[in-house]
Amino acid sequence: MKSVKLFVASLAVALFVSSTVSADDKKAANLKVNTAKSELTWLAKKVTGEHTGKIALKEGSMTLDGTKLTGGKFVADLTSITCTDLTDKSYNEKLIGHLKSEDFFSVEKHPTATFIVTKATAKSAGVYDVTGDLTIKGITKPVTFPVTVTTSATGAEATGKLIVDRSKFDIKYNSKSFFENLGDKMIHDDFSIDVKLVAAK
Repeated sequence: MKSVKLFVASLAVALFVSSTVSADDKKAANLKVNTAKSELTWLAKKVTGEHTGKIALKEGSMTLDGTKLTGGKFVADLTSITCTDLTDKSYNEKLIGHLKSEDFFSVEKHPTATFIVTKATAKSAGVYDVTGDLTIKGITKPVTFPVTVTTSATGAEATGKLIVDRSKFDIKYNSKSFFENLGDKMIHDDFSIDVKLVAAK
């Protein structure tokens, strides 16, 4: 009888240890984003053409529960914005100066933009609809976009395309949402940001 009790007690301890290890293995981990390896590529369109460029990521973190994306926070440095399609230096500088001005991102007053994940809904293996709070010019709005996450033993990489409606963030310049009869001076409200985030454990 004692041997049976001893066996049961040993089994209970083994199950407890096993469950504890399993829970620890699945514990959510915050991964720091490598800003040098991460990229934010913007694309804005107007009636007469388009422009594209880069924005540096200032800092960021990605939260994973095992291999599942559960959260994250990312800060973009708007003072770093560049244009990669204009080869003429004077035109390039003029465009960047305009984008940093009050007409667009008011970079002097609002040097960063942030995105905080509030929900990540799995659609298939490694593919999510990510919803979060996007803050530009001190204005916060919810946005949702598809994200693909690839995990490895050393970290994770997330990619996706975020579509932003600038009119929701008080960016009015040549916007049809605020002005009529703009003709070929109209700039589309939506602009996109191709996101590539590289994070390490």
